[in-house]
Amino acid sequence: MKEAEKNILGLHLPTDPRWVNLAAISLEDILTDHAYCEQKAATSCISLIQGFTDRETLVTELAPIVTEEWGHFRLVLQELHKRNLKLGKQRKDEYVNKLLQFEVKGGREEDRLLDKLLMCALIEARSCERFKRLSEGLSDDYLKNFYRRFMESEAGHYVTFIALAETYIDKEKVRKRWNEWLTYESGIINNLEPRGDRMH
Repeated sequence: MKEAEKNILGLHLPTDPRWVNLAAISLEDILTDHAYCEQKAATSCISLIQGFTDRETLVTELAPIVTEEWGHFRLVLQELHKRNLKLGKQRKDEYVNKLLQFEVKGGREEDRLLDKLLMCALIEARSCERFKRLSEGLSDDYLKNFYRRFMESEAGHYVTFIALAETYIDKEKVRKRWNEWLTYESGIINNLEPRGDRMH
């Protein structure tokens, strides 16, 4: 990954280049996993709205993202149908489950909110990076453009989650915790074997 891209996304470790080739030969699986990722993204935003209803800016900013993420699910589902592929069963998301282990549980509401927002930002950043890989590495021109559009959308969501964290929490604290998340996430990526049937 170029240094400029690394700085924009904040990610410490790029995706293994082999992942795109594996995804290309497991198209039904990767589209299925992508569809469920979009579902979970919408659900995460709903959960944040329900958990922090008193944070007006958060509710206002996340409400349209819920609609957008569900629209993305429908687009991926449409792509599966167009290619005569089936939406398979949802699989265990080892990447997200490992991220959840780092999240603050209990304690102050501010700390819980911060970690939920930063985890969402991190998932969006990694998704954006993966979509970029697909938009550049697939041989199917239509799918390259398909994932280019998703990449641009995820980049915007990543920025929104970071901005929301800085709206409610001291910026220095946000940056310190964000760097901790980035370091932790790079360890996950380093230890996960690249799989073509998983978006993360």
